[in-house]
Amino acid sequence: MVLKTTPEAPLPVGEVSRLIGGWIDRLGAVWVEGQITQLSRRPGAGVVFLTLRDPSYDISVSVTCFRQVFDAVADVVGEGARVLVLAKPEWYAPRGQLSLRAAEMRPVGVGELLARLERLKKSLAAEGLFAAERKKPLPFLPQLIGLVCGRASAAERDVLENARHRWPAVRFEVRNVPVQGVHAVPQVVRAVEELDAIEDVDVIVVARGGGSVEDLLPFSDEQLVRAVAGCRTPVVSAIGHEPDSPLLDLVADLRASTPTDAAKKVVPDVGEELERVRMLRDRARRCAHTLLEREERGLAHALARPAMEDPHRMLDERADHVASLAGRSRRTLGHLLDRADSELAHTHARVVALSPAATLKRGYAVLQRSDGHVVRAAGEVSEGEALRARVADGEFTVKVGE
Repeated sequence: MVLKTTPEAPLPVGEVSRLIGGWIDRLGAVWVEGQITQLSRRPGAGVVFLTLRDPSYDISVSVTCFRQVFDAVADVVGEGARVLVLAKPEWYAPRGQLSLRAAEMRPVGVGELLARLERLKKSLAAEGLFAAERKKPLPFLPQLIGLVCGRASAAERDVLENARHRWPAVRFEVRNVPVQGVHAVPQVVRAVEELDAIEDVDVIVVARGGGSVEDLLPFSDEQLVRAVAGCRTPVVSAIGHEPDSPLLDLVADLRASTPTDAAKKVVPDVGEELERVRMLRDRARRCAHTLLEREERGLAHALARPAMEDPHRMLDERADHVASLAGRSRRTLGHLLDRADSELAHTHARVVALSPAATLKRGYAVLQRSDGHVVRAAGEVSEGEALRARVADGEFTVKVGE
């Protein structure tokens, strides 16, 4: 129920505190999981005070319990341990302070932690956060590397020294954060997000040395896994040793077995690259020499051909062939003309022999009537009719007698 208040009718502080306490009392007893950050066991006191913190977020709450409740797990529980607490929220009205009154406490064992990690692993894999197609390739030669690691840690030294030994010009943007304990997850997430926001950072390395399962739990936290999955910059996971496999290894774009291995995978070795360049240069030179030698042999073979030794020989052969064809054509045309001339002469002789003029030269005459018709029979003329007689040398007029 929402209370209605006005500036004219405000609630006293005590009333507000009383109402808050009433609302909290309605919650009843709840099971709470967290990590113990502070533990106070005063000698002779019947109450144990501790602070329970959420490993993934910067949130904590005070817890009180009777000594006999804590003594039941005192042998296996201490600062940094994860516990399950059955507690009832309490509101201390005089100070306005929230706390939990624990009635039962249980340690969270390694087996249970591993089972939870396995369930979280399957859930995140089903979302596709570990898929190979979403992983980004690393740049060949990063100019600026972001490094997230513990302050003055062996992991930081291994990455920096090995990377600079391999490529002296490489630069680092280092973020020193807690890499275990209750403060690890939020600070590692913050460091990764800060480095991802820097445009010049080409790759981010998250490095930590080896440790127990509990020590490496921050690197299997869901919040950190999702933060790395959302990075635009490639992320390299270098957590622990070869057997260690936190969930960060699965979501990262590249997994390195150790911090030293991360330096080797992220930064190329200048000596190896120079040797590779030398080998490629020698290979290119050999290929060029082989090509030139092959072309030289081909040119020598081409120059050794008769056509190249005596270029005019082909022209002379073609000229002789053309001259031979021209002479043959000329002779053939002459033969054709001679035969045509002979045939023409024979034809002319036959025409001349068969012409009317030749007949007239042999003593014959052609008689024509006055209308020009040739007389072919005696019955075509009448007595006394004048006819024109044509002979070889001319013509004259004759008159028909009996």
